[in-house]
Amino acid sequence: MSLLSDLVNLDLSGSTEKIIAEYIWIGGSGVDIRSKARTLPGPVSDPSELPKWNYDGSSTKQARGEDSEIIIHPQAIYKDPFRRGNNILVSCSYLYLQVMCDAYNPQGDPILTNKRHNAAKIFSHSDVIAEEPWFGIEQEYTLLQKDVKWPIGWPIGGYPGPQGPYYCGTGADKAFGRDIVDAHYKACLYAGINISGTNGEVMPGQWEFQVGPSVGISAGDQVWVARYILERITEIAGVVLSFDPKPVHGDWNGAGAHTNYSTKSMRSDGGFDVIRKAIGKLEKRHKEHMAAYGEGNERRLTGKHETADINNFNWGVADRGASVRVGRETEKANKGYFEDRRPSSNMDPYVVTSMIAETTIIWQP
Repeated sequence: MSLLSDLVNLDLSGSTEKIIAEYIWIGGSGVDIRSKARTLPGPVSDPSELPKWNYDGSSTKQARGEDSEIIIHPQAIYKDPFRRGNNILVSCSYLYLQVMCDAYNPQGDPILTNKRHNAAKIFSHSDVIAEEPWFGIEQEYTLLQKDVKWPIGWPIGGYPGPQGPYYCGTGADKAFGRDIVDAHYKACLYAGINISGTNGEVMPGQWEFQVGPSVGISAGDQVWVARYILERITEIAGVVLSFDPKPVHGDWNGAGAHTNYSTKSMRSDGGFDVIRKAIGKLEKRHKEHMAAYGEGNERRLTGKHETADINNFNWGVADRGASVRVGRETEKANKGYFEDRRPSSNMDPYVVTSMIAETTIIWQP
């Protein structure tokens, strides 16, 4: 093992009370993840014990250079799987300088990438709290070769065999990048993220992890931190992580973030009627949801490759070509959950989860 590896893996938690907190936030594109570390005097157990911090918003395309300071406010903490010990990862939202509990640019407009603030308002609504919304998010992603930005396991400039054997496949000619997937799985479990599983996807070089069930805004927190951990692991592996919803054109599946959802009423006896009504509301607001479900989603939602057409809404039982799918077990039990299959892999989980809750619980046609 090299000296660098020895130092990277060094655990000094038994020799000092100080800890390292890695502050994580979302950059100006709305999908890029930024972070920086600071030393704290000792262990913490709640985000309220952490100090606010700041960063240069002009370097993340979130502020002008002459007025660039943005304050980050800790919202959730997780164990750090990279530094281990008492060190932590900190999920942050934004507070613009001297403005409490929100994020604003110098013109007084909220910073566009602070989607958590509005989501928190929706999830704190009394009707939403009473319904205890549960989410399970299936995050698909693609691993790319660093220098050529082509999926790992694919011949450079060429294509592998057609889709079929890769989904949940095993073997050196079918599963590319499993070591990265397993490392991410274990790191998320260590961090305290409610990761519920992983699997190889239909397109070779593409994988999925699932987060949930998570309640309310914690679903967004956990997906963002799970994405951050995956970014760090692919960085170590020298592989590029892509959340592009259609990374390869042609007869290849795209990448989504199917969002499984239920409320207390849906999980109760007779909940299937509540599910039907909720799906009816989603249909009425289809255009609004599609506008917020991720960039480039029109390249993925074509009506092919296990998707519905982006311009049309439909739902069905066990239908993976539908906008919304209801499982056979839910139909049989007359209660349960449904799956919104429309969100793209690069969607903002704060936006998608809060919008589903708002439409199905608060909004009245």
